[in-house]
Amino acid sequence: MANERVSNDPGEEDLLVKDRAETEDEARPDDRIDDERHDEENRLKPEYVAAVRAALEAGDKAAVYELVEPLHPADTADLIELIDSTQRELLAASITDLMSVEVVAELNDYVRERMMEALPPEAVAIIAEQLETDDAVQLIEDLDEPDQRAIIAELEPELQAAVNSALSYPEETAGRLMSRKVMAVPEHLTIGDLIDYLRIEGDLTHDFHEVFVVDAAFRPVGTCALNWILTTPRNIPLTDVMKRDQTLIPVTMDQEEVALMFQKYALISAAVVDASGRLVGQMTVDDIVHIISEEAGEDTLLLSGAGDGDINEPIREAYSSRVRWLIANLGTAVVASAIIAFFGAAIEELVALAVLMPIVASIGGNAGTQTMAVSVRAIATNQLTRANTWRIVWRELRVAMLNGATVAVLIGIAAGALYGWPMGVVIAIAMVLNIAVSGLAGVLVPVIFERLGQDPAVASSVFVTMITDSMGFFAFLGLAVAAGLAPL
Repeated sequence: MANERVSNDPGEEDLLVKDRAETEDEARPDDRIDDERHDEENRLKPEYVAAVRAALEAGDKAAVYELVEPLHPADTADLIELIDSTQRELLAASITDLMSVEVVAELNDYVRERMMEALPPEAVAIIAEQLETDDAVQLIEDLDEPDQRAIIAELEPELQAAVNSALSYPEETAGRLMSRKVMAVPEHLTIGDLIDYLRIEGDLTHDFHEVFVVDAAFRPVGTCALNWILTTPRNIPLTDVMKRDQTLIPVTMDQEEVALMFQKYALISAAVVDASGRLVGQMTVDDIVHIISEEAGEDTLLLSGAGDGDINEPIREAYSSRVRWLIANLGTAVVASAIIAFFGAAIEELVALAVLMPIVASIGGNAGTQTMAVSVRAIATNQLTRANTWRIVWRELRVAMLNGATVAVLIGIAAGALYGWPMGVVIAIAMVLNIAVSGLAGVLVPVIFERLGQDPAVASSVFVTMITDSMGFFAFLGLAVAAGLAPL
């Protein structure tokens, strides 16, 4: 600091800042946008990936290094995921010093897990020690227990204790995801004391948005935003300006609930407390962005029965997660087929029934899927709760009736023109009934699963499909028989 020149001329200071910024920009080019390696959508070109593959197959480590060295860490992670799984270890061995913690942090969970399993424990420990505690936990938590113990044994004692503490909490809870680096100060300080503490003793190596004020038992009693600290006179007591109303997150709270709290209360950061109310960490908005993205994708895939739906997921795991829902769908299809078989004589007598009945079931299924998707999302975001369940059910029923009436008029006119107006009336009534039932099933099935403590995104689609198909066939064929259009 003693040798640093300080200018009193505002104009000169602006020029110095501008020159420094330009110098930094020149020293740090944006490698993410490069026509030689990236296409117009900033994705790695197939030709570039092919060149890396060819160099790996030829065993030319120097060529591999030369190709990969200019990449941004995020692009290096993309490259690792794009090449064949059999070549990933070869690539890692060819670019050892380029396998930075930034690259590891950007890797897909499955890819990272496989690569960490291939590395010796001491190598993984070196990577983990360069990460934030929550990122280090994410690196280790998916590995087999023996691998976890071996890696943790290689960590520094402080990080070792933090990782063991995090792993003691259930997966996808605040305790696993929180950052253990928090800026906390006692409540008896003045603003001046706090600023001096931050300058001299505070750990400013990590980002933070507010300072947590704690009592003698280390329980949060308030927060003080950085802009308040910088704009308040030094002699003012911290307790006079701190915000006492704060949102505290229990350490065992599920990550989805944490994300909802951040969304509801527009939080940037929040204190995480243990069962006794002591401050143990914090959640920040950058963690929440990741959680929201992860949960949204997870719910979408669960609705389709595709499991994790990750293209890097091992084939055996992908098979296991998908096939059980296909078997369940097979069971529901048998129920629908049994209804068709019951009306077999009617279908044989009147071919129009065989032509038209898939339309009723298909439209009902689509209507049920629409309502189910809305309901699952509403449950996940706490918009659909016990307090408003029946209001939402009544709302969705009315929407379904309006949709059913509209579609019924269209299909009724078409069927009437082709097969006679009695058939048009029958299919129109069946369509209204099936879409109404589909609307009810689409909201009630997820609600019932949620009340039973099950994830409504997992199994709702199977049961909604069964109800809509079965009801569609039964309503249409039953009404046709009742109207005398065909014998039972």
